[in-house]
Amino acid sequence: MIRLYVNVDHVATLRQARRTTEPDPLEAALLAERAGAHGITVHLREDRRHIQDHDLERLKAGIQGPLNLEMAAVQEMVEIAQKIRPYQVSLVPEKREEITTEGGLDVLAQETHLNEVRLQLVQARVLFSLFVDPDIAQIEAAFRTGARSIELNTGGYSECRDIEERDAVLEKLREAARRARELGLRVFAGHGLTVDNVGPIAAIAELEELNIGHHIVSRAVLVGMEQAVREMLEAIRRARGQ
Repeated sequence: MIRLYVNVDHVATLRQARRTTEPDPLEAALLAERAGAHGITVHLREDRRHIQDHDLERLKAGIQGPLNLEMAAVQEMVEIAQKIRPYQVSLVPEKREEITTEGGLDVLAQETHLNEVRLQLVQARVLFSLFVDPDIAQIEAAFRTGARSIELNTGGYSECRDIEERDAVLEKLREAARRARELGLRVFAGHGLTVDNVGPIAAIAELEELNIGHHIVSRAVLVGMEQAVREMLEAIRRARGQ
C-alpha cells in the first residue's frame, strides 16, 4: 500500500485569515490520522503565511505518526529542524511572491550547499529528502548530495489539460521514478493531486508515498477531514488494484 501523507498547511491558511485559533492544524492532523493517513506534512515558510513555529511543536508532540517538514534550504529553517527534529525534512524551493511552490529544486546549481544542509540534519537524526522535477539530471544530482529520497513534483502533470501532453508528462514521471529507484533512492510524489487525477500517479510502481494537501483540505471544508482522507485513500487503493 502506498503511503498517504496529508499536508495540513491550508487549515492554518484559514486560521491565519483571521489571526485566531481555529481551525487548528493539530486537530485536523489527528482527524486525518484517524481516517488512515500514514503521516502528516507541513511547510514552514520563511514568511510564516500559514504554519507557525508553535504549530510544529504541537504537531510533533501531538500526532501519532511521522511528521514531514517541508522547508527552504536556509540556516534559519535548518536550526528549527534541529530543534524540533521531525521524522523527515523535505527541502523545497521558496519565493516570497509565489502563491504555492512553483517547481522543483535546482539541485544541480547547489549540490555543495544541499550536502552541507544534509550533514546538519543527519547530525540531528532527521531524514533528508529533496523535492525535484522529473528530470534525470536533477535526480542524479540529488543522489550525489546524499539524499535518502526524492519527492517528484507532479505539478506539471496536475496542470495539464491536453490529454496527449499529460500522457507525455506522466511518462517523464515514470522514467524519473525508475531512475531514482535504480540509484537506490526512495521515491515519493506530490503537488496538485486530486481524487480525480491521482490514479495514474499512484499506479507508478516505484512510488512509496504521496503528499497531498490542498485538495484534501478543500474537500474537508464540505465533507469533513476524515471523509476527505478516506476518499483519497480509496482512490489510491483503486489505482493499486487493492
